[in-house]
Amino acid sequence: MKKVFFLFVTLITILFSVAQSFSILLPDSLSKKPLDGRLFLMFSKNEWGEPRFQIGTGSATQQIFGIDVENWQPGTSKIISLQAFGYPVEIMANIAAGEYTIQALLHIYETFHRKDGHVVKLPMDRGEGQHWNLAPGNLYSIPLKINFNPKTKNNYKIILNTIIPPIKEPEDNEYVKHIKIQSKLLTEFWGRPMYIGAHVLLPQGWSTHPDVKYPLAIFHGHFPSDFGGWRTMPAEENLKPDTSERFNLIGYNKIVQQEAYNFYKLWTGPNFPRVLAVEIQHSNPYYDDSYAVNSANLGPYGDAITYELIPEIEKRFHGIGQGWARFMYGGSTGGWEVLAAQVFYPDEYNGCYSACPDPIDFNHYTTINIYKDKNAYYQEGPFKKTLRPGLRNYLGHVSAMVEDLNHRELALGTRSRSGDQFDIWEAVYSPVDKDGYPARIFNKYTGAIDKKVAEYWKDNYDLVNIIKRDWPRIGEKLKSKIHIYVGDMDNFYLNNAVYTAEDMIKKLENPKCDCEVDYGDRAEHCWNGDHTQPNYISRLRYHNMFIPRWAEEVKSRAPRGADLSSWRY
Repeated sequence: MKKVFFLFVTLITILFSVAQSFSILLPDSLSKKPLDGRLFLMFSKNEWGEPRFQIGTGSATQQIFGIDVENWQPGTSKIISLQAFGYPVEIMANIAAGEYTIQALLHIYETFHRKDGHVVKLPMDRGEGQHWNLAPGNLYSIPLKINFNPKTKNNYKIILNTIIPPIKEPEDNEYVKHIKIQSKLLTEFWGRPMYIGAHVLLPQGWSTHPDVKYPLAIFHGHFPSDFGGWRTMPAEENLKPDTSERFNLIGYNKIVQQEAYNFYKLWTGPNFPRVLAVEIQHSNPYYDDSYAVNSANLGPYGDAITYELIPEIEKRFHGIGQGWARFMYGGSTGGWEVLAAQVFYPDEYNGCYSACPDPIDFNHYTTINIYKDKNAYYQEGPFKKTLRPGLRNYLGHVSAMVEDLNHRELALGTRSRSGDQFDIWEAVYSPVDKDGYPARIFNKYTGAIDKKVAEYWKDNYDLVNIIKRDWPRIGEKLKSKIHIYVGDMDNFYLNNAVYTAEDMIKKLENPKCDCEVDYGDRAEHCWNGDHTQPNYISRLRYHNMFIPRWAEEVKSRAPRGADLSSWRY
């Protein structure tokens, strides 16, 4: 019924679109060739800042509308009218009359001729970590104040007059080095040069110990612009305090700086294990990272990272170069990645510390059961529909529903191209649809779940199902290597999937898993197993926590004759 109503409203608004529209000009001074992409129009009631930085998931979000554009000729205009899809208000006719600051932006797509024969148009990451409002080369307009009334006849003219400049790449220094390689595997898949890279933190004494070979500590997470949590100077004394709404703290920016400096002191001090610490860059046309697995839509990122990038890092920076001397840790997206990589490449890694992982069991795909539920957005009874919560705080107060999160993504991009969370899960886990884009796990507007796609997800990416199914084959290689941590009030309900993972792990036999699952009481995203510190501190101490811990654990898992001493100087 909702879909029928939306189509009815769309037909009505088309008839009256002449009454209110926005004409966006692509000047030939900014582009000499036709462009493809997603064209946004934003409304803001705020008196400060640009609307492009004010679109979010909470109640404070401002308004955005989006349309796909193809072959947009320079010197011509595109019309955004009342039928454009929007978030959080779907239809422009329902925007209240009043004064607004408006802004337009074109998120540019590139055409890819993939190895599988499909031709797709996607926004390649350009060094910003898949943020449409920051992507170099995107075009936007200067914010403009207007008096808007959807019932009056008006045609607003907006000019895209500014190009987002390139992002400067980080520079090497004494401790942090940067590496980027062209991946043969990914280049072949995407039909154009594709690169993956990493930021490498060298151990204290690396240059004076040329004969030592080092283990690899791989930190997975979202797109890192440089090595995170590292600072060689104390926190700035006169730093203007910021306000962290998430942690209800004033001056959290100074805490972050001080923790980064404390890590520097630990890293360079005595007794800290001498390892190569690595943060991987694997942004792609769908998201700020690849989820570190092979995928029908993204290509063989798992193989590219494991068999191309990591050996090159070890070659350049004196790594041991064997699976027993590599381990992984990370949170959220990174938490899912380290567990998945450990499961899919059990011989290549010797331990994973998975904090607050993205859903590892799709019976609890956040608050959705993709196998049993008919609809992702609501539970439905004979007389009532109940929306599924999507985002909460540590007290359980809900700020967004699953439908809200997905409709925001739908405004940002069709065909899984929003660059956001549910769309990247879909891009990684789904088979390729007939149009070359990811098959939808559920209808992005209505929420209706596709059970055939769900079965594909189960067989290929439901980690709980895969571990249980494949345990007779991989159990000996995984025992004692898996550690999972999550807060029982995770903001995205990620603890629900961990509960079923724990139940499954306890039942594994021949061999027993000897794995760890731990929960933080009232802890939200992204608790990592530290019961001694509040989450706002422990989340800054991944390197501090897990590198020394693995250095002890590896003593019981290293092969006979392995070098466990030369890198402990």
